[in-house]
Amino acid sequence: MTDSIMSKAATMEIPINSNGDTGTLPEDDSLEQAAKLQWSLDEKVGSSRGTRDLQQVMVSGPNLNETSIVSGGYGGTAEGIIPTSSIKGPAVHYNAEFNKRIPVTGLGSNMHHSSSSSSMTADEATRGVAVEKLETVKKWGLNTYKCTKQMISERFGRGSRTVDLELEAQIEVLRDTKRKYENVLRLARALTNHFYNMVQTQHALGDTFADLSQKSPELRDEFGYNAETQKLLCKNGETLLGAINFFVSSINTLVNKTMEDTLMTIKMYEGARLEFDAYRTDLEELSLGPRDAVAMARIDAAQQLYQVQKDKYERLRSDVVIKLKFLEENKVKVMHKQLLLFHNAISAYFAGNQQQLEQTLKQFNIKLRPPGADKPSWLEEQ
Repeated sequence: MTDSIMSKAATMEIPINSNGDTGTLPEDDSLEQAAKLQWSLDEKVGSSRGTRDLQQVMVSGPNLNETSIVSGGYGGTAEGIIPTSSIKGPAVHYNAEFNKRIPVTGLGSNMHHSSSSSSMTADEATRGVAVEKLETVKKWGLNTYKCTKQMISERFGRGSRTVDLELEAQIEVLRDTKRKYENVLRLARALTNHFYNMVQTQHALGDTFADLSQKSPELRDEFGYNAETQKLLCKNGETLLGAINFFVSSINTLVNKTMEDTLMTIKMYEGARLEFDAYRTDLEELSLGPRDAVAMARIDAAQQLYQVQKDKYERLRSDVVIKLKFLEENKVKVMHKQLLLFHNAISAYFAGNQQQLEQTLKQFNIKLRPPGADKPSWLEEQ
């Protein structure tokens, strides 16, 4: 019966009027009745297996990614077919028992979440470094401005500066002493160069006299005496060069290392003094202004900065005082030894006292280098 009704509905003619519209069909009621009858039969027959069929369709049904959506009416072209695989959306799992859509959160979503979190962390770290650098540049610029302003005010006599008369007098004495010691060092190096050339000349002259004593039989004794004298002078000259080189090395260490280190500390102290006066002046200017809430906050901040600079200034001042004291003691000790060495060596050399000259070098633990020791060996050059 159902087959006959559906066959009748399928083969029914649809009249078209002159305007292209469908006319009123007398069989519309019969078609509606046939559809209702088919629906009731399906409910009765498939009620026992409806749930099982739905689960089977959901589990083993066609892949939604491989199906297509047909656009257009019956008999249309293939241009209206849209593959569902091109439609992107969140993955959904259908639970047949509860008939609910459960979103599937897999590895891809976790990886996307972790990568986004790591990128956000990296961005925050980069932003923090940039902000820190910006704050450092800001503080440096403000400090430079205040120090420059203070320095210009002091040079034009309009600003006040902190003065320690005793310490500044010691610093000036040190600078003057360094200039004089640098002059001594320069003259001692010049003496070393000149004396080295004289020793080399004596060595060459002694070799020439020895050669002539072999080639001039009539003047053999005279050339021989002079050759021995020049060789002895050359030997004593090399000994004296060792003493002078030790003297020059010690003076160079005292001037260019010990004194220079103290002067570097003094330079840091003078910079701290300038910063201290700059922040002190800033605090004094703020203290003379109004006393409202904003001004009091600025005064408190300026007071803190002033205290920091004051502590730095006092610490460096203490370092300078200590270094000046130790430098003076070290200078007296070193120069006492070096001046005694220089005097004894020069006196023994020009007196021709070879034994006293060698004893002077032993007294100050000076070891002479053998000839050619300045040049490194072929093994050391590798």
